[in-house]
Amino acid sequence: MTEIIGVRFKKVGKIYYFDPDGQNIPVGTKVIVETSRGVECGETVISNRMTEDSEIVQPLKKVMRLANDEDMAVLEENAKLEKEAFSLCEEKIKAHGLEMKLVSVEYTFDHSKILFYFTADGRVDFRDLVKDLAAVFRTRIELRQIGVRDAAKMIGGLGICGCPLCCGTFLDDFQPVAINMAKDQGLSLNPTKISGTCGRLMCCLKYENDAYQDLIKQSPSVDSLVETPKGKGTVLDVSLLKGCCRVRLQSAPDNPESFRCDECRTLRRGKSQDRNREQGDKKQTE
Repeated sequence: MTEIIGVRFKKVGKIYYFDPDGQNIPVGTKVIVETSRGVECGETVISNRMTEDSEIVQPLKKVMRLANDEDMAVLEENAKLEKEAFSLCEEKIKAHGLEMKLVSVEYTFDHSKILFYFTADGRVDFRDLVKDLAAVFRTRIELRQIGVRDAAKMIGGLGICGCPLCCGTFLDDFQPVAINMAKDQGLSLNPTKISGTCGRLMCCLKYENDAYQDLIKQSPSVDSLVETPKGKGTVLDVSLLKGCCRVRLQSAPDNPESFRCDECRTLRRGKSQDRNREQGDKKQTE
């Protein structure tokens, strides 16, 4: 067992473990630590606790010191420099005619490196741009191409729900999202309704996916032949959240009735389900 603290360097970024070096460091404390990028200032989000050695990437670096007033002044100065660097970089990008969009600029705490984050549709030859920036700032320059989701995370904003973006408030990592998640939840497949501000499928489609998968397993599919308390019939539609389905009974085809899904026993799967299964089998054999 090893004593650690968790430190985050961005508002909604990954958490990194450090050795508190015998200090009791509460949550919210700014600390100065050494990272692979150099000396950085981060915020403690996990206070002192013991954790298994298997969960730690060795060697575990120690906290150099708690941030003081001078360190906080450096952070404020860096924020001003980042704004100036952003404007200058945009001018250089325009001058070189590069097809790229600058998203964010980040100074390392000790000014040993400046990172420029950008998005682009394809690969960009920015070697001349790096030379120009290095000549102006006289320090190491690094340009990183990021995806549209990472860009939305950095910029922030509001989603179509009216709330701040999940990626900008609490999601520290992106989970894969598939169009089938929207289909399983019975949502409209209109891209404008299931896409986030980044243009990709909304991350929140993933939140309830496991629950819907369980409900689908417990419910008969559309077009299935089922045995109900009132006889055999064909499933017309299914309400997963209500746990019921509407069935056209063979004895009264003009008057569909609703039954609980647990009251219906599937005698034959629906054609759509069989077709999907056949397509899946073909893909596996190809």
